[in-house]
Amino acid sequence: MPRLPASPSRRRFVQGSAAAAIAPFFIGRSARAGEEAEFTMKIATAAPNDTPWMNQMKGLKALMWEGSNKRLKVKPFAGAALGPEPETVDGVKRGAIQCYGGSVSALASAVPEIACLELPYLFKTEKKADKIIDSIFPDLDALLWDRGFKLFFFSENGFRSIGSTFPINSIADLKGRKMRSQESQEHLDTWKAFGASPVPIAVTEVLPALQTGVVDGFDNTPLFAFAASWYQGISHFTLTEHIYQPGIVVLSRKWYETLPAEIQALFTGKLPAPPVGTKGSPDVDEPGADGHGFVSQQELSKAGRRGVRAIKGQLLENFKTAGITVNELSDTDKAAFSSSAAVAHAQFAVRASAEGRALFKKITDAL
Repeated sequence: MPRLPASPSRRRFVQGSAAAAIAPFFIGRSARAGEEAEFTMKIATAAPNDTPWMNQMKGLKALMWEGSNKRLKVKPFAGAALGPEPETVDGVKRGAIQCYGGSVSALASAVPEIACLELPYLFKTEKKADKIIDSIFPDLDALLWDRGFKLFFFSENGFRSIGSTFPINSIADLKGRKMRSQESQEHLDTWKAFGASPVPIAVTEVLPALQTGVVDGFDNTPLFAFAASWYQGISHFTLTEHIYQPGIVVLSRKWYETLPAEIQALFTGKLPAPPVGTKGSPDVDEPGADGHGFVSQQELSKAGRRGVRAIKGQLLENFKTAGITVNELSDTDKAAFSSSAAVAHAQFAVRASAEGRALFKKITDAL
């Protein structure tokens, strides 16, 4: 399989662009080894190191340490170091882990209603996804609270496309192919709607599965395909862009309720920001949601999305550098994918709870 050399220049680009996009929030000193903290927050994520997503998780260390007057220490764990996503979601709900940052579909293992956010071809553009997800933030916050979580903020993984060991020029090319899938029912239904045979595989096992022929491909974003080294197991990347995948950061409600009010406030828009106009001030139009120098949840979301989007174009070029064919579908072929995906929407509506159907309707009405 073609491999992209892990050149210093490529690493510098990915890391540098990501850091430039989100760094203004994270100027400050985080806890040093050996410094005592009254509270500790472990963040479990499947995101690899040196990605915009992981850089933002690490950046929270400084924000929380300074904002809590050195009472709260943040410890991010990358690359599913605390276990597969569904297991860490369960750990957060039980209070064994304080924070989860990752895909909505994994969180849906505990809150199935929110799986509708990752239905295929639901969001056509990033702008539309941002607007609607931000507009239903209060609804999601209330739903997650009832299920044992506290919503912190959204980021994103981006639009998922298909990496494969074979060319894909139309939906017919997927018929009978074994494709790695996330464990969620919505992702399994999507692959079946495309005619493929989905194989649920944990993030850490995907590359070996590709290299040994257990699966013929996967779907994910260019960013994740490179960060997790999955690109090493494919020869083609087809821009179906069939699922927009938000990133979500949630806290354990059980843990959150043990915190004093002044620490809780850090998670609801009271993270202190440097003064506007000074080095390290937030890269936003306003100093904060309330205009008084605080970083809001919405601003954290904007920073995370900006970091991911800043490097999207370069990552597609990296596929080509690696000898991987990047295929852009014709409008007709992409429409065939979109039309087939309607089956997955109908299946969600049938099995969803009343809350899930109401949330889905609110989204589709807005669209």
